[in-house]
Amino acid sequence: MRILPVSLVALTLAACGGAGGGTATVPAEAVAAIDTATIMGHIRALADDSMQGRAPGGIGEERAVAYIENQFKAIGLTPGNPDGSYIQNVPLVAITADPRMTLDLKGKMRASLKYRDDFVAWTRHVDSEVSIKDAPLVFVGYGVEAPEYNWDDYKGLDVSGKILVMLVNDPQLPDTNAFRGKAMTYYGRWTYKYEQGMKHRAAGVLIVHEAALAGYPWAVVQGMGGEKFDLAAADSNRARAKMEAWIHFDRAKALFAAAGLDFDSLKARATTREFTPVPLDVTASVSIKNSIRSVASRNVAGKLEGSDPALKDEYVVYTAHWDHFGLGTPVGGDSIYNGALDNASGTAALLDLAKAFKAMPAAPKRSILFLAVTAEEQGLLGSQHYSVSPLYPLAKTLANINIDGLNTEGPTKDLVVVGMGASELEDYARDAAAEQGRILKADPEPEKGFYYRSDHFNFAKQGVPAFYADAGTEVIGQPADFAMKQREKYTNEDYHKPTDEIKPEWNLAGAVQDLVLYLTIGYRVAQAATYPEWRPGNEFRAAREAQLRP
Repeated sequence: MRILPVSLVALTLAACGGAGGGTATVPAEAVAAIDTATIMGHIRALADDSMQGRAPGGIGEERAVAYIENQFKAIGLTPGNPDGSYIQNVPLVAITADPRMTLDLKGKMRASLKYRDDFVAWTRHVDSEVSIKDAPLVFVGYGVEAPEYNWDDYKGLDVSGKILVMLVNDPQLPDTNAFRGKAMTYYGRWTYKYEQGMKHRAAGVLIVHEAALAGYPWAVVQGMGGEKFDLAAADSNRARAKMEAWIHFDRAKALFAAAGLDFDSLKARATTREFTPVPLDVTASVSIKNSIRSVASRNVAGKLEGSDPALKDEYVVYTAHWDHFGLGTPVGGDSIYNGALDNASGTAALLDLAKAFKAMPAAPKRSILFLAVTAEEQGLLGSQHYSVSPLYPLAKTLANINIDGLNTEGPTKDLVVVGMGASELEDYARDAAAEQGRILKADPEPEKGFYYRSDHFNFAKQGVPAFYADAGTEVIGQPADFAMKQREKYTNEDYHKPTDEIKPEWNLAGAVQDLVLYLTIGYRVAQAATYPEWRPGNEFRAAREAQLRP
């Protein structure tokens, strides 16, 4: 393992920051506590085969949760749950669909689509069998209703009982005042599209997969099959559409062609406000047979209590998800989805940051909560549970700083801020980056909607300013395109696959660089005289204002 040392002199923080970012100097003891050896040690432990891929509800969870809890104790954090434990219980239900299903089409296209090859489907209904019989397919464009953009893909059409066929992402418009141009909004997330199925009482939702826009190849969609988790719900999720599914791009084009429609032309029509739904003159039938089990999963929480008696009941929350996919379909003879980068590395970062804060001669004025959450890979469920059943009031939570994957390429001249322009937390980040001789950059792939794909999003939906960054794109000493090539290689070869393991070429010096920056943000927010705010016009600002209203 080649891990380059980082000069602590180069990373030591200056005494003053710029406008809006705070001026508190991070204690040198905390900066010195962040090191590559500790990070790598935690990654090795969490990504070891003995963890069996850290799936919720199994031996992998037992071992991962025990490891994190023991590390919190060893660091000296107090239990994060007010009940005196380090555990927040997260009741889940796990549903495994029988893969022998087919999607049978009749009408202008007669075919029996094969599971995994042609489509991937599941149900959130907690039932042993869910069936759809001859439900009409209707193309609803992007499936978006956005009154603030004067956009409605349904135009009042009653689509109850139908299967909605939708394009991936949101409309890619040249007018950047609507849907942020190339950048994805929440309307483009597949979770939103399935929510639309529930809202419109549809029988099912079928999303057309396009790899370049989705941000991952069909192989990743195939990996979405198997056991699915959800938060336990009183109605057994029967309010949701019966089927949530993806269809392979080639099968979708054939479906449109059979209906006498040109896919590209129809997609162009869907990228206008004038679009109206298009019946496809095809019906679909499917029977999804399930095995069901209840899962008592857990978030793990450790707390560093604030030093100011008047402020210690206010919080900065750091998050990272500990889970991955467990044991799955073998690839090259390997069935353990270790998730070394995603997200053993983020959990390792959480633990190293906890050690850094604990190394301070005096704790920050406000309390710091370190929260390792479950079931991120199943739909951000652990953080969703925390966001609706928080251990500490969200109105007294100043910020969430989320870590989902670390920089393994080496020190960078920049830091990528996902969702750039969202909140004043970026002022803190900009000051901290400048003190390292770095700059902030916007996400180079905004169309992939990364801001809506990790645990900070649940805090943001509830109104809490949330910061999420990715590794920089200018790696010191490497060609200009090095970082993007490495990102593309990881997405194509390792993302959500058994090959996401520790690589001999990893260089965690850049991870240390980033963690010092995250440390600085959290420390200064915890010391600041005011709460950070969302930028004017941000989609989450209204929720925060309502949350803080007397």
